[in-house]
Amino acid sequence: MSFSLKCLSAGVAALSMTLLSGCATSSNTVVAQNPAAAAVARITAYASPTGNDDRSFGVAPATAYAATVDGDFALPAIPSDKIDPKYLRQRVVYDAGGYEEGTVVVDTGNRFLYVIERGGTAMRYGIGVGKAGFSWAGEAKIGDKQHWPRWFPPMEMIDRRDDLEKFRDGKGMDPGINNPLGARALYLYQGNKDTLYRLHGSPEWRSIGTAASSGCIRLMNQDIIDLYERIPLGARVVVLQGSERLVDQEKPKQSKRRAKQS
Repeated sequence: MSFSLKCLSAGVAALSMTLLSGCATSSNTVVAQNPAAAAVARITAYASPTGNDDRSFGVAPATAYAATVDGDFALPAIPSDKIDPKYLRQRVVYDAGGYEEGTVVVDTGNRFLYVIERGGTAMRYGIGVGKAGFSWAGEAKIGDKQHWPRWFPPMEMIDRRDDLEKFRDGKGMDPGINNPLGARALYLYQGNKDTLYRLHGSPEWRSIGTAASSGCIRLMNQDIIDLYERIPLGARVVVLQGSERLVDQEKPKQSKRRAKQS
C-alpha cells in the first residue's frame, strides 16, 4: 500500500512538522514492516464484532465513563451527562468511502473518529482536534502503541510558554492523569517514518468536540483505552480534513529581560 501526504496548503505544510512535534513522546517503536504482516493486520484489525458482541446502537452507558484504575493510575469518572451525546462512544451505521473493516477514519471537521466494522457499521468516538490535528490529511498506519506515554514538549512550545520551562532538560513529563497525552497514544507512520501525528488520550474531557489549543487528535481517556484495544499495529488510518484552518498560534512569551526594558 502506498501512502501519500496531502497538505492543506503550502503554508500549512511548512508549519506541519513544527506543530506536530507538540504531540511528541518517547517511543519504544514496534512497527509492522513486511507486506505479510501488514496483510494480517488488515484482516485482523477489528476481529469484533463476534457473535457475542453487543451489536446494539446508541450511546455507551454512563458506566463506560466511570472511574477506573488503569495500571498505576486512578482515572476519575467523566460526567457523560454534561457532554453532547453525539460525542460519546457509540455504534453507528457507516457505509461511506467503502473502507475495509478495521480502518480508522478520522473526520476532523465533524469531530468524529470511526473504527469501521463489517456489516456497514462503525464504532464512533468524539474527538477534540488540536493545532497539529488540522495540519494534514492523508493515509497512514498505526506504527506504535504506548501505554501511559511520556510527553516531550518541543522547544518551540517551551519557548512560548513559561509553565513548560521545567521541561527544557529534555526529560519530559512523567505519565499520569495530568499528562496531555493521557492514558494511551497511537502513533501514525507513513512507510517506516513517524509522521509525529498522534491519536491520544486527554484529561480535558470538556475539549471533546472542539478545536483545541494544542495536541493532535484527542479522545477522552476512557475512549482512548477502548480504541487502543480495538486496533492493532499496522491498522490503516485515513485522516479527512474539513474546511477549517489551524487555530490561532500561541503568542510567543516575552522574555523577562525584555519585559524589564519596556
